Amino acid sequence: MNELAINGGPKVRTKPWPPRGKRFDQRELKQLKEALAQNTLFYMYGRKTKEMCKKMARICGAKHVVACSSGSASLHGAIKACGVGPGDEVITSPITDAGTILGVIYEGALPVFADIDPLSYNITPKTVAARITSRTRAVIVVHLAGCPADIKPIVRMCKRRGIRVIEDCAQSWGARVGSRWVGTFGDIGCFSLNDFKHIGAGDGGLIVTNDEELYKLSWLSIDKCYDRMGIKRCLPFVAPNYRITELQSAVAIAQLGKVRGITSKRHRLGVRLTEKLAGIPGIRPHKVIKGGYGTYWFYLIQIDSDVLGVDPATFVKAVNAEGIPGGTGYVGPVYLSYEYLRKKTAFSHSRWPFTLARKSLKYGPGYCPNAETVMRSSLNFGIREELSAREIDDTAAAVRKVAAYYRSKR
Repeated sequence: MNELAINGGPKVRTKPWPPRGKRFDQRELKQLKEALAQNTLFYMYGRKTKEMCKKMARICGAKHVVACSSGSASLHGAIKACGVGPGDEVITSPITDAGTILGVIYEGALPVFADIDPLSYNITPKTVAARITSRTRAVIVVHLAGCPADIKPIVRMCKRRGIRVIEDCAQSWGARVGSRWVGTFGDIGCFSLNDFKHIGAGDGGLIVTNDEELYKLSWLSIDKCYDRMGIKRCLPFVAPNYRITELQSAVAIAQLGKVRGITSKRHRLGVRLTEKLAGIPGIRPHKVIKGGYGTYWFYLIQIDSDVLGVDPATFVKAVNAEGIPGGTGYVGPVYLSYEYLRKKTAFSHSRWPFTLARKSLKYGPGYCPNAETVMRSSLNFGIREELSAREIDDTAAAVRKVAAYYRSKR
């Protein structure tokens, strides 16, 4: 057996890792020039935001699209549109970004966290059902890392109970269940145009829905409750200013033209890595649900320390020494890592909205055991469209080599 590179042995890969490709080109520049030539960058007066929303609707298969300033803004707008208010509970994943829960707390509601599947890293129908109470107003299903959650049974269960389903698709552009895009199964889907996502416009967000009333409410919810179409300012509820600009929309038009190529390449690479990792004792590939189509914003490889006899951090360092980039885990459960959740200090001089919580709602260690375990025991590998089959094969070879080495030392 070859000695590990970390111990002075030969590396699996000696070639440098491919650099990131050029993201923007003449297509974005053309759209930006046209936006500037309009002599307005306000989304209601220009043409770019309207064009971009129509293009998104065609691509994802939704009837209505609302554009806003960020993915976090899209989620907040969706939460408001779904009628979430003080004292309500919203179930979501503990493995997510702050953007998923900030709108919940701003509306005075309480985030409730359902545990995740230990291999897909998404919440499940069973874990959601275990958290439903009479206070549950909505469920935010996070499709983590470009891989779809088991959305259909969650939607069916919530529909029977009158609970709204919001899909957080910030990391899952182009991911599908069957032939349908994620974001089109629940009541509302939310997408991000942040610079770090599959496609980006610097920042920006999109709300998609097939419900006419939710479409109207979402629009009001991201633009100060101004009814731009009816030119009414009766303002029946308070809403933030989350407007997008024509410049963001112009870039997004060009980026939307690239989304299929980007996501299909990531899909192929992710599938290849799963195939190459299959059957390695102590290694568990990133799981995609049956009928799911993953687009891999990143890829998590589970490391079973009981089988391998090595802790995950040491394993990851050994893989890195073989010439393969990657880190440990993704994010810890937010109820443990976010101070404002641990200490109930979301707002100055107040413990609100946590003062509205039922006594049995308590965050702390053991709340979501799968989430607490798997984020400490995985290798986070960054899939991106610039990679080729060679990089995927080298990654699998390095994982196989390191796993075999540590198993032999048990």
